Amino acid sequence: MIEVTVIDYGVGNLLSVSRALEHCGAKVTVTSDPRSILASGRVVLPGVGAFADGMRALQDKGLDAIVRQVAAAGTPLLGICLGMQMLLDKSEEFGITDGLGLIPGHVVKIPAMTTKGAPLKIPHIGWNDLVLPVQRDSWQGGLLADIEPGEAVYFVHSFMAVPASPAHRLADCNYGGIPISAVLQRNNVMGCQFHPEKSGEVGLGILNNFLMH
Repeated sequence: MIEVTVIDYGVGNLLSVSRALEHCGAKVTVTSDPRSILASGRVVLPGVGAFADGMRALQDKGLDAIVRQVAAAGTPLLGICLGMQMLLDKSEEFGITDGLGLIPGHVVKIPAMTTKGAPLKIPHIGWNDLVLPVQRDSWQGGLLADIEPGEAVYFVHSFMAVPASPAHRLADCNYGGIPISAVLQRNNVMGCQFHPEKSGEVGLGILNNFLMH
């Protein structure tokens, strides 16, 4: 049985993430214990809410350094929603806050207008399709293996990740004509802006790919 650790730092939808991973056949440990996290073969960093609150919660438990060690060790690491945003260098949410610095880039507010100048509802809530970024022509292998472009997943967010390198942008969604990073990956460090645990069979397929990575 594949073992995976979900980091408990007080900011995240731990139960639904754990249940989804268990549904995929994983043995799940939910913990804030650094030794358990570092010993794990796969690690998930969930998160909901504001960027600064999430980083502060990690730092208060000394887990920001542990997540960096997990990444440096080559262990597969998956950030979900806020957890993905915290993988980047910094966020502009409620002032500038430093992130974990595992994927170069920053987090900005989703524009309040569509590309055609119409008001855009913020936060971005609901189902939206995964699409290939302009620089990609397929999702062969990795986190999105066997996922077809156009499959829908469930989003809830007001801020979006902007990676410094297009190479780290695995999938986008289109919101009001604005391309939003939906999946990021830099080597063993991966992130989903959406909630795979709330995204039906497609989301479970993505979590299963993570477990097999």
